[in-house]
Amino acid sequence: MQKIKQRYIPFTTGLVQGGIAILVILTAIAHLYLAFSYGFPTRTIFILFLLNGIGYLVLLVALYSPQIAGIQRPIRWLLILYTALTIILWAVIRYFNLFGYIDKLIEVLLIVLLIVEDVQAASHRGVTE
Repeated sequence: MQKIKQRYIPFTTGLVQGGIAILVILTAIAHLYLAFSYGFPTRTIFILFLLNGIGYLVLLVALYSPQIAGIQRPIRWLLILYTALTIILWAVIRYFNLFGYIDKLIEVLLIVLLIVEDVQAASHRGVTE
């Protein structure tokens, strides 16, 4: 059986990583708040918001977990796509109010920081290889 060798990319904390963590936590809290608020008429919406909030937190932990650092880039892009899908679904369910707009701004900033982090990681890989 052939072993897969994963290259460990050391975790460095900086403004970008701190910003990503803060933005993910803020949007997760927003979705969990919506899941447990009583303004939604169906149980399906509750479940969708609950899963969305939990999904953000799981992806944040996975993104910076040293045990799976070898697949950090695919996880980062999964988080980017997850966030983009959340924005699209927000437009579909038409939850247009100040709370929704603020959360979407947070999510757009999150996507920007994730792309910045990806570019930084790619340039770091290019230097160390």
